[in-house]
Amino acid sequence: MTSLSRPDLKERLRREAFTRRDALDEAFRHEASHRISERALGLSHLKETNPVGGYWPIRSEADPRPLMEALTARGQDVALSQILHPHLSFRLWRPGDPLVKGGFGVHEPGPDAPEVFPNALLVPLLAFDRRGGRIGYGKGHFDRAIAALESRHSILTIGLAYAVQEIEQVPVEPHDRPLDVIVTETELIRTKPL
Repeated sequence: MTSLSRPDLKERLRREAFTRRDALDEAFRHEASHRISERALGLSHLKETNPVGGYWPIRSEADPRPLMEALTARGQDVALSQILHPHLSFRLWRPGDPLVKGGFGVHEPGPDAPEVFPNALLVPLLAFDRRGGRIGYGKGHFDRAIAALESRHSILTIGLAYAVQEIEQVPVEPHDRPLDVIVTETELIRTKPL
């Protein structure tokens, strides 16, 4: 048993997760992101949802762009996150729209793109467990965004990850928001009935 506090344990797990994810070959990450997209597109609850919030990938994240492009191709609205630290806003996006460099070097829509409040949210992560626990980058942007959206309406949260990002148990803190579904290149994990 570890004597680390939950925040310290999360930080250690975060570093380990970065190492595992960054070690994946770029060609593997590219192919896996397409398999994740195909698997997520089959999720019946996602087919019925509009708009869908997403994110522009950074570092070695599972790339949501194939999924977001496929969603727009089938007629769904997609919005990208815009960092307004400490919060996120979601602005409509279509493939080819110009993006600006925002907080943390993330590409995001400009302030003139219409703001929307997604009913489903694609969520980046560093590590996850089968109960829907998620470790992000530690700034809490997506946890706050999920909480804010939940105060408006029900929301479907979908974590996108590579299978190697799974850990046995995420140390959960009061502000953490569990994911409803996690999609990897190998499986779709439902953490609760939809």
